[in-house]
Amino acid sequence: MAEPGLEQELQQLQNVYNLLTEFLVKYSFQLIGAILIFLIGLWLASKAARLIARQLEKHKVDITLSNFITNLVRILVIVMVGIIALGKLGISITPMVAAIGAASLGAGLALQGMLSNYAAGITIIVTRPFIVGNTLSVKGVTGVVQDIHLGLTILTNEEGERISIPNKHIVGEILHNSYENKLVETHFNLNYQCDLEQAIALIQHVLNQSLQVSREKEPQIGVNDFNSVGVEIGIRYWVPTQSYYQDKYQINLALIRAMKAANIEIPRPLQQVSILERR
Repeated sequence: MAEPGLEQELQQLQNVYNLLTEFLVKYSFQLIGAILIFLIGLWLASKAARLIARQLEKHKVDITLSNFITNLVRILVIVMVGIIALGKLGISITPMVAAIGAASLGAGLALQGMLSNYAAGITIIVTRPFIVGNTLSVKGVTGVVQDIHLGLTILTNEEGERISIPNKHIVGEILHNSYENKLVETHFNLNYQCDLEQAIALIQHVLNQSLQVSREKEPQIGVNDFNSVGVEIGIRYWVPTQSYYQDKYQINLALIRAMKAANIEIPRPLQQVSILERR
């Protein structure tokens, strides 16, 4: 004869067995159908993501945006299939959708700044106002674009500093994109008695001999202004952004040496002092 405690445990196991059997008999087809729907959904999500990735690659869409779009499509398909599978099991998804909506609203308000950076990053990647390797000036910061992420853009300068700019501070601002080069502007005075054509030709020769000056755009040299010291000569030329100051200093030194060798005087400001003798 079985003990009362053992008999009670056997009865509980029998009840669990009966419950599982009843559940499988009643819901087996729904459960199998839900599993099949979810597995087919995973396959469809992967298939759709690969198809979209191939189309984006065919149209040469930026890899960052391409990955974002394909992952977003995959997640959306999986979520939709999950909702259909839950409905197949007879589980109401209305409270779940409401909870997800409330959570999304709260997360959106909390992450408003981050989401605006991501939206701006998508705008940058789609419109392509600049690419990696361009020289970008925005909000008083200048550097070479090293990388473009959805949330921020990374610049580097001649000092090797890494500058991270949130994308929301780039979209909608006035951008200066000089590609891989940066403009050098120099002014200095020459005597009014100087042969200006000879001086300009000498400056042109120095710039043409310099390996640092970009050959994509011709240097601009001419009379910029007139003042009491002399004739002001203006020079504009392009050098690589990563060596801007180094190249500018070397070219300035070469200009000074060429002027001295050609006996072209750069006048110094003179100040006349009058001494009045009181009687």
